[in-house]
Amino acid sequence: MSPCIVGVSHSKFGKLESETVESLIIRVAVDAIADAGLEPQDIDAIFLGTMNAGLCRQEFPASLVLQAHPGLRFKPATRVENACATGSAAVYQGLAAIEAKKARFVLVVGVEKMTHLPSAEVGEILIKASYIAEEGSIEGGFVGVFSRITDLYFEKYGDQSDALARIAAKNHKNGAHNPFAQVQKDLGYEFCRGGEKNPHVLGHLRRTDCSLVSDGAAALVLADAYSARTMKKAIQFRSAVQVNDFLPMSKRNIIAFEGPTIAWQKALKEARLSLKDLSLVETHDCFTSAELIEYEAMGLTARGRGREAIEEGWTEIGGILPVNPSGGLKAKGHPVGATGVSMHVLCAMQLMGTAPGFQIPGAKMAGIFNMGGAAVANFVSILEPLK
Repeated sequence: MSPCIVGVSHSKFGKLESETVESLIIRVAVDAIADAGLEPQDIDAIFLGTMNAGLCRQEFPASLVLQAHPGLRFKPATRVENACATGSAAVYQGLAAIEAKKARFVLVVGVEKMTHLPSAEVGEILIKASYIAEEGSIEGGFVGVFSRITDLYFEKYGDQSDALARIAAKNHKNGAHNPFAQVQKDLGYEFCRGGEKNPHVLGHLRRTDCSLVSDGAAALVLADAYSARTMKKAIQFRSAVQVNDFLPMSKRNIIAFEGPTIAWQKALKEARLSLKDLSLVETHDCFTSAELIEYEAMGLTARGRGREAIEEGWTEIGGILPVNPSGGLKAKGHPVGATGVSMHVLCAMQLMGTAPGFQIPGAKMAGIFNMGGAAVANFVSILEPLK
């Protein structure tokens, strides 16, 4: 039996001017431990996910978690970093500690504080998640990276602007019901499709195609399966797969998203499931074109036909596979170190039946795809209730 999520917490995402990295960490750590019904001294190990890369001067943050309670003092605490997949990497370190029998209860926290810096400076920091030797001078930073990917996709499969607008509209409609989301407004398809208030940022990407600079944190408590059986709630990992690909885009067919595809294939095989068995997916829509290609990577459509999933309503709430019922990174926000933990927390909430405002009725199985860089570090988790 796999380790289980037994406690969760999630801050609001957005421009949180009164918060610091430390205050966000403390809040979600305290709440996750309490949600698990544990005392701080019960925690055996701590993993903190934060990309930072210059976003915050505090480059040695792991022991900030200990500030949450004196009972955490002297616990082993480790900082984990893997670009925008940092949160999932921290979760997986927690799983490994339990599976190695080095810990019974593990606290995982993901956090980022981004909005206090000028946009240009944030862009210079985020481009560090690319292959600097070849991609570091791309216009627009990481927006430029995905603008290039979008251009290549459009060149091969035709203009997909309608599909991108529909993905943005779907995620903003979903985010309007998520109290944690940075943007809680249904913008509608017409607005997302274009106009003076929604101009192109770079290439084919409009403002509504790009995820937001965000502050926020999320946390979860993991337990070994034996302990989890005695607890009030437990969500187990049916599978947990990490697949890394080459860092340079020049060494890959970048619009094929081969790493995400292999990660999904391995995770479904490990779980002995098909995509049809999932009740929902939270996927890494850092840009709407990423979500479009991810439909193909997860096996929802054939290559070049991802638009069918959104045009036919398959990925809407009520469709055959709701994707990003939380609003995704697009509406929820993308504090990079927190994102992977957030995805696991929100899917656990779905399976507990406690997702506030965006619950999928009767959710029984949830898939998560979180990536670092442009399809470089790829994590797929499949969650289900233990009992």
